[in-house]
Amino acid sequence: MATFFKRVITKEDLPYRKIVHNSYRKFVMLVIVSTIPTGIIGIAAKDLVSAAEQILLVPGICLIITAVLLFIADRIPDGGKTPKQVTYTNAFLIGISQGIATMPGLSRSGTTITACLSTGMTRKFAVKYSFIMSIPAILGALVVEIKDVEFAALQSADILNYIVGTLVAAIVGYICIKTMLVVVRKKKFTIFSIYCLIMGLVSIGGYFYM
Repeated sequence: MATFFKRVITKEDLPYRKIVHNSYRKFVMLVIVSTIPTGIIGIAAKDLVSAAEQILLVPGICLIITAVLLFIADRIPDGGKTPKQVTYTNAFLIGISQGIATMPGLSRSGTTITACLSTGMTRKFAVKYSFIMSIPAILGALVVEIKDVEFAALQSADILNYIVGTLVAAIVGYICIKTMLVVVRKKKFTIFSIYCLIMGLVSIGGYFYM
């Protein structure tokens, strides 16, 4: 910032100081860029998602879309991109995919991992990026919904339940990351693809039968 104003005032051609100069900072910036479209879509499509949850046909269609995405993920050639090679445009598009994945029946991790792999990321990095970028999205959703919580009505037992639930979710999340790394590396998404396809067809059949 100081360099910018000094360039303006003195008209000197001073070099800018590079802030994002390593993989860790680039990783953080990529996640921030991905979070922007996710947040916009999440807020804008909130009512649409709520309405879609009430119609069995929508989750059925989305499950079939998830099946297709998982099938594609197994067949995308292994990429070699690490944080330094991934562009901010890539991150923005991945963020859009995460925003769209708020629709019921669309797997957030399946959608975002497929999006990451399609940009040329390594399979290990794709899994890590998919899970890390979910954290600000979840926290953002918490901030949006927390205003509806009646804190005065909460009992001490409720608070304990929330704490235990958070710890269990953290442990399960860690296990899921480890499991997903194995699944993605060994290209075993096809199994889940078949499952999603079957459940999607059942959901659509149930909608028309009912």
